[in-house]
Amino acid sequence: MIPIKTASAWRGTSDCRNCAIREMVLFADLDESDFSKIHAPIDDLEYALDSVLLQEGDRAPGLFTVRSGMFKLVRTTSDGRERIVRVMRQGDVIGLEALVHGKIDTSVVALTAVSVCRIPLEIIQSLAVQSPRLHQSLMRKWSHNQKEAEDWLADLNYGTARQRVVNFILKMRSPTDMQLVTLFSREDIGAMVDLKMETVSREVSQLVRNKVLEPLDKQGRTYRIINLAGLSTD
Repeated sequence: MIPIKTASAWRGTSDCRNCAIREMVLFADLDESDFSKIHAPIDDLEYALDSVLLQEGDRAPGLFTVRSGMFKLVRTTSDGRERIVRVMRQGDVIGLEALVHGKIDTSVVALTAVSVCRIPLEIIQSLAVQSPRLHQSLMRKWSHNQKEAEDWLADLNYGTARQRVVNFILKMRSPTDMQLVTLFSREDIGAMVDLKMETVSREVSQLVRNKVLEPLDKQGRTYRIINLAGLSTD
């Protein structure tokens, strides 16, 4: 298990049966007999903005389910540049690649204050054998993660600056309120869509001036879509 970072705080063992986001995560398909097989603790952890959850190439201590907040997945290119390849949000599972080869493919860094639950690998490996439901859930999550990563690269790295920013905004809509969009630093957005920070700022500001987006805070992190048609990339 990894040590708890200075910026995080242990909050005790999770109550997976009564988890508020259980239907979104790996344990959605487990029943009482499955829970009786869990003996290792599943811990709740909190991390501050910019905290590093995992480093690229680390041995994986377990899987992490995002309870709240957002992480960026950062991969180092062959020429030494860092590239953000995806954002992980509530309900996403981090570290599934560890089930295949034991190491983490990307660095995982907090884009906001975040809370996660950490599930030891031995639990996952044991239940995957004993519970066909969990094995199927793992396969669905793995397939979903692969498709999401491919879609991020396909949708956010082609087209004009406006098309890239608009596609990014559409991807960052809340799953519970499709009019609500949560963004983060323009520098990080630029790293995802391969644009300069100034270009991203200009495009977002233009959408606000055109009354497509309505800012909901002074930091420029939360917006409401007030004209969905204005986000057309045609």
